Amino acid sequence: MTVMAIDREPAHTGGPIDLDRLTLHDVLNGALAGRPVTVLGFARSGIALARFLVDAGANVTIYDGRPASELGAAIAALGERPIRLLAGPDVDPSLAWSGSHLVLTSPSINPDYPTTEPRLRTALAALVTARATGNNRSVPAVVSEPDLVLRLCPAPTIGVTGTKGKTTTSSLAAAVLGADPSHPVVLGGNIGLPLVERLPELTPDHRVVIELSELQLPTLSRGTTVAVYTNVTSDHLDRHGSLDAYRRVKRRLAELVQPDGALVLNLDDPIVADYAGLATAAVVPYRVDRPVPGGLGVVDGWIVAAGVQRLALAGGGPAALASGGRIMPVDELAVPGRHNISNALAAIGTALLFGVAPDAIRRAASAFGGVEHRLETIGTIDGVRFVNDSQGTQPDAVIAALRAFEAPIVLIAGGRSKGVDLGNLPAVVAGRAIAAVLIGESAPALAERFAEAGLARVERAGSMDEAVAVADAIARDALAGGREGPATVLLSPAAASFDMFADYAARGDAFRAAAAALARERARGAAR
Repeated sequence: MTVMAIDREPAHTGGPIDLDRLTLHDVLNGALAGRPVTVLGFARSGIALARFLVDAGANVTIYDGRPASELGAAIAALGERPIRLLAGPDVDPSLAWSGSHLVLTSPSINPDYPTTEPRLRTALAALVTARATGNNRSVPAVVSEPDLVLRLCPAPTIGVTGTKGKTTTSSLAAAVLGADPSHPVVLGGNIGLPLVERLPELTPDHRVVIELSELQLPTLSRGTTVAVYTNVTSDHLDRHGSLDAYRRVKRRLAELVQPDGALVLNLDDPIVADYAGLATAAVVPYRVDRPVPGGLGVVDGWIVAAGVQRLALAGGGPAALASGGRIMPVDELAVPGRHNISNALAAIGTALLFGVAPDAIRRAASAFGGVEHRLETIGTIDGVRFVNDSQGTQPDAVIAALRAFEAPIVLIAGGRSKGVDLGNLPAVVAGRAIAAVLIGESAPALAERFAEAGLARVERAGSMDEAVAVADAIARDALAGGREGPATVLLSPAAASFDMFADYAARGDAFRAAAAALARERARGAAR
């Protein structure tokens, strides 16, 4: 990669870019060629934005508050693409967009988020205010990566959000939509793949599934063709300040859904059920019970649909269904837990909207084995099953994980507190688990709450390796004492990862590595 000198000013041609008139066709035909544009943040989304913009011919400036010495991997990810880099805590953020025609941000960078670096937050707020006052001839527009994708995407989009379950639902929706080979499916967003770099390959025949978090939703000015909700409970209060504010953020996808699209809503969640009146789009309700008209549910152990109507873009009219609306037996789902029945209903409802045949849906849903770091069974050692649910950072998600398996269960939990009410998590832990092994900053508080709720055994561990070893020993003792197996060691932390790990994936990988080391040690012992 070529990094331009920090004091070099980008070329000035034209003026601020009119986002409302910009199309993907324009971009691919040189609309950004020679234009100075700025990318704020040099992590996953920022890297993808920079590559897309440079490839479109733009003169790209990247700002990041971290020192350049910490950005080696990001710089390498650009290959030989030329950019102008402004990095470090001493750089004035506003220099990055001086003379720029467009400012693009990673979703985590927002002047409304207290978690955005204070200097950048202040400078960006001033830019947004200047733009809002009507100074559009000299002040560039600010757009996030997911909003740019929705503005430019030529294909129908399916936005999936919720406090928990959105990654499994997004992945399963992509799998069942992909059962129709005439419509290629692309999956990305919060799930880990910024979609901006996929834009050049997309056509109206594609189906684009976008997982959208509370981080991304406030940055959107455009909606998706279909908006899918799993649930809305409580999370990320550090960023949004209150439960009401968090719920307002979650509403945004429903408020923005395209009028000729649809809302896929979970009737088992009262907050989500109330979203039915937020838009003029059709509503496909689902619940883990007998379906209401136009929705999906469960009858006699089968997932069934009751008069779901296809989208106009899929031909309109009733979705094709077998006798009684049956689609597949619940027992054919490979992912465990009642909550995953709900996730499957949402994904299957989405596929019916797009006209996917029920038999194809059944094959795809039956073959779906789950998502990494979400109730992911990574192996069984001497009757002890190890389950990686590192994404279980919120109390309701941990409760669902505990209810997905039979006793005996040993829970590994703890990390950095997310500031949410634990609710009835302690009582469920005490009722479902035989022990908890706690790690990280929140370990003392969790230990106190779990013990108060009646959990008989609480242990502490200083590392993931130690936690896995202790949990395994407890589980094996339970089996040796006559408990029916398998026993389950469940990593479902009820906390963020940042006190000990780079992110939830690194935490899950550490759990997997510890279990693998345990398996190797056990195998060596058996060979002696």
